Amino acid sequence: MGRAFEYRRKSKEARWDKMSKIFPKIGKAITMAVKEGGADPDSNPKLRLLIQNAKAANMPKDNVDSAIKRADGKDSAEITEINYEGKGPHGVMIFVECATDNTNRSVANIKTIFNKAGGQMLPSGALDFLFDRKTVVEFEVTEEMDIEDIELGLIDAGLEELEVEDGVAYAYADFTDFGKFTSAVEELKIEIKKASPQRIPNNPQDFSEEQMTEIEAIIDKLEDDEDVQAVFTNVN
Repeated sequence: MGRAFEYRRKSKEARWDKMSKIFPKIGKAITMAVKEGGADPDSNPKLRLLIQNAKAANMPKDNVDSAIKRADGKDSAEITEINYEGKGPHGVMIFVECATDNTNRSVANIKTIFNKAGGQMLPSGALDFLFDRKTVVEFEVTEEMDIEDIELGLIDAGLEELEVEDGVAYAYADFTDFGKFTSAVEELKIEIKKASPQRIPNNPQDFSEEQMTEIEAIIDKLEDDEDVQAVFTNVN
């Protein structure tokens, strides 16, 4: 189905697993999903997949249930989605997605991280042309599965690419098809391991190992910030 989308999947997953504040970050995402589509996972595909993502991150069920309950309450915190864009070390382009109850704090923290790394913030929208927004669904491939049948079964739901690597499948669709596409995967009786919107570089760049040390350092600092939900770069 055409070229495979290039992005540093294994590195991203490694960082996801070690992020020190992952549970609060998932909690914020759950809050936004509940406010957007309600507290019933059966009728809110975004919430349903966040619950699955929480499970994949070993977040206790009690924590998930508490987050949903708080988000559904009248006194729940107002969480705002806001994005920041910047240029990091060695010209790497970085897109930062945040969820915050204090935008002044967020912009100050993100700006400080960029400045200390020798980078700079860019105007909003400056990097839109560098990334394709995609829905990415991950699931384990079992012996009973017929990948070609799955591929055919998902085309009408918007499947653009289906990759299999080390026994794990990665299915790509347009960002706007998130609900429809994830529901179609579930209808095929496939257990989704993780599903999320991603910003995938359409012209990824190569950097040396030495340069990557500095690039990874700024990414780690950004992902450690309490308001940062996801960090995307144009690294190949």
